[in-house]
Amino acid sequence: MTSFDLLLRDVRAVHHDRPEPEAVDIAVTDGRIARIAPGIDPAQAASIVDGGGRLAFPGVVDAHQHWGIYNPLAEDTASESRASAQGGVTTALTYMRTGQYYLNQGGPYADFFPRVLAASEGRSYIDYGFHLAPMMSGHIDEIPELVERYGVTSFKIFMFYGSHGLHGRSADQNSFLMIPEGERYDYAHFEFVMRGVQAARERHPELADRISLSLHCETAEIMSAYTRRVEEAGVLRGLEAYHASRPPHSEGLAVSIASYLAHETGLPTINLLHLSSAKALDAALRMAEAFPHIDFRREVTIGHLLADITTAHGLGGKVNPPLRPREDVEALWGHLLDGKVDWVVSDHACCRDELKFGEPRDDVFLAKSGFGGAEYLLPGLLTEGRRRGLPLSRAAALTSWNPARRFGLDGKGALAEGYDADVCLVDPDATWTVRAEDSQSTQEYTPFEGFELTARVTDTFVRGEHVLVDGKVTGTPHGRYVPRAGH
Repeated sequence: MTSFDLLLRDVRAVHHDRPEPEAVDIAVTDGRIARIAPGIDPAQAASIVDGGGRLAFPGVVDAHQHWGIYNPLAEDTASESRASAQGGVTTALTYMRTGQYYLNQGGPYADFFPRVLAASEGRSYIDYGFHLAPMMSGHIDEIPELVERYGVTSFKIFMFYGSHGLHGRSADQNSFLMIPEGERYDYAHFEFVMRGVQAARERHPELADRISLSLHCETAEIMSAYTRRVEEAGVLRGLEAYHASRPPHSEGLAVSIASYLAHETGLPTINLLHLSSAKALDAALRMAEAFPHIDFRREVTIGHLLADITTAHGLGGKVNPPLRPREDVEALWGHLLDGKVDWVVSDHACCRDELKFGEPRDDVFLAKSGFGGAEYLLPGLLTEGRRRGLPLSRAAALTSWNPARRFGLDGKGALAEGYDADVCLVDPDATWTVRAEDSQSTQEYTPFEGFELTARVTDTFVRGEHVLVDGKVTGTPHGRYVPRAGH
């Protein structure tokens, strides 16, 4: 009689808290890891997968994606979860808000969020959850209900939306955000969001550590002024022009403002998203020193770690905040290796060619912002990280353990008995070239086109379901919505 549903034989398990991989077998029962040990009897397992000595990482928790921003949510859930599995991602947390893009719907989350859940249900190949953005005052009042009914414990502020649109200048904020006349999406609103999130923490002290607020830190006024300057000068082109139009000190200033508001409102759980520059990281570290009672977490993306304004493949690399010059990339790596970065994400936002580029096609200010990249998250981090001396254990912490703990994903983030059997197998000796055509994403291009990577995810398991087999997505969707408030 078998004891286990699945046995992964002969793998080298990578743990966030151990310096070296561990040669073991991993046994799975009912979607959870039942045993990790060398030499587990294969006769006890109903199914066996031979790992061939490959590295076994805990499934990647990609804490920053954007399903449904440019394509229908139901379609994105299917295709972009497949692409995620290619990168070893087993759980994605995707940002969602009311307003233009996404569902193109305003109003309360009581009406909006059930539509989100219905559109994504039964279509994902990986597990998933949502961060929600309170865009108007009524949303702040809904925070307790979102925590209690749906298990949503993470919220977001887009600081630059005050007078700057998703892709550039914006003259009609209320129409873009679909918020009531008379309301403003400004620093005062941000303060009240913080007070609302802190009130939810106080209402649920048992959940306080996992109820947090994330901020996209750029300053609308700085960006609007610099965009005008760059366009009027007409000297810079492409990604260099976009970088100059959203300068790094705009990030630093927004980080500083957000941090002081967190101090003022008593909200200690603050996540600073996709920090892209030396100045942004410098500001974040200064604020941590100024306000030691605030538990800041600092995020960077694999895009900002791999590509710069000269190496990215064309205007497909337009993203917010922008890709930066090489010196900023090196600064990010320096802080990451120094332990000052908490997690690495993809910021995956599939934008198909016909939507991405404007007319003329080479005008960066007419292009949409954002691109996919979950497929390259773990392979890219390992490729660049190992070259720079990043321990495998630290890579596991950055891509799995740290975000899982912050965002309340109990049972995820580690290869340990009792945890979900979320595992990705990595060939650390595979050298391959990134080609957009090889991705399961519906995006037809990538800013990483032609990049050479030296690690490859071969297999991905979501709660023991073998969704990526020898590099190919297989089977039917088994991913589940994951509430994060003890449901």
